[in-house]
Amino acid sequence: MSKYQPAEQSPLTAVVPCCPPLTGGELSAREAERIAATFEVLANPVRLLLFSRVASHPAGEACVCDIQDVGVTGATVSYHLKRLREAGLLVSERRGTWVFYRLAPSFEAVGLTACVPRTVTGST
Repeated sequence: MSKYQPAEQSPLTAVVPCCPPLTGGELSAREAERIAATFEVLANPVRLLLFSRVASHPAGEACVCDIQDVGVTGATVSYHLKRLREAGLLVSERRGTWVFYRLAPSFEAVGLTACVPRTVTGST
């Protein structure tokens, strides 16, 4: 666990979701391409694991020092985090020698809860 404290975040006044819910109506070709590109970025297991660690971090953001243990080199972690930033899924902020990541505000408003199937435990 990191000993570094998260910085104060300014409150968001208006958040525009990154994409409409899939049940909200038929997608345009442009929307389908944009959403498919997001899924393509998240289709990599290392990127999905890093994204999950940032999204579920109790502080709302995570230092790279707290999430980098995913079984690949530091350079590979940096590459995957860069891809997640370029796709608009994460934002980052450098504080001293560390970089902190959090969900991009537009993506945070939508999330993946409706998209990711989870294994349900218990009786059915």
